[in-house]
Amino acid sequence: MNRRDAIMRVSTMMGGTLAAPWLTSMLSGCSNSPEEKQAILESFTPEVKNLLAEIAETIIPATDTPGAKEAKVQDYIADIVADCFNEKDRTAFFNGLNEFQKKANETYQKGFEQLEEAQRIEFLTKMEQEAKDYAEANKGNKEAPAHIFRTLKGLTLTGYFTSEPGATKALTYVHIPGKYQGCIPLEKGQKAWAT
Repeated sequence: MNRRDAIMRVSTMMGGTLAAPWLTSMLSGCSNSPEEKQAILESFTPEVKNLLAEIAETIIPATDTPGAKEAKVQDYIADIVADCFNEKDRTAFFNGLNEFQKKANETYQKGFEQLEEAQRIEFLTKMEQEAKDYAEANKGNKEAPAHIFRTLKGLTLTGYFTSEPGATKALTYVHIPGKYQGCIPLEKGQKAWAT
């Protein structure tokens, strides 16, 4: 299976939560040189990575399965932005992340990382509604960048469910699945299949 097919399957599995600009960037391929990638990765300071880790962990918290932090989703997000986002999408990503943090500060007088769990959930719920409203207002406008929450949620879900902890502990994983069987009923309480 090639990268393009894998991305299309994951995006379908995630119910279309992936932002269109991000998906377009992924399908168009990587164009950054190793030097450019390193310069972009340096933009992901420890503070930025910590913010991404806390957002991702709020979206997919650790329960009886590992959370997004254990899957190192923040590193995945940094790699995807550095490898696959064009300059316009990278700028929109960092501007959106700054706006995200600014809104958290305006709402709670502290950054997202310092919020209590209930406040984080409340804030992300508001951001999700804002993202839906933004998408509706910009329907048909292909020049409008994706809302930062849709981008973060899409990258978090993809990063988590394609990571080793996400695929092997949150989903049912068979290392060597054998022959293809297109229709296998799930048993009650069974996790979705990773393979």
